[in-house]
Amino acid sequence: MKKSDKKIEKQLCKTLTEVCEFALEDINGYQWITHTVKFDNFPKSLVVTCAFASQKHIDELIESGQAALLKKLIMQKLNDVNIKIGDVNKQIKWMVEA
Repeated sequence: MKKSDKKIEKQLCKTLTEVCEFALEDINGYQWITHTVKFDNFPKSLVVTCAFASQKHIDELIESGQAALLKKLIMQKLNDVNIKIGDVNKQIKWMVEA
């Protein structure tokens, strides 16, 4: 990993930790957040995944409109550190914690 990649990775971890802390307090069923990235195709390759306790929690998140707010928060926090997400629906995902 190049030095510049390490700097980006550190920014991603710090930023997503901030999102995680907010979501743990305010979003029912939220568990954790993670990301994957291929630095040779960054930021298009960035995928942020939020894990929830059950599919029911994900359904409630979507139905209540909180899914859009969580995506907006993730995008805003990443924008604050000059990381731009192109396709929010492909690059921010929900999953049930396994």
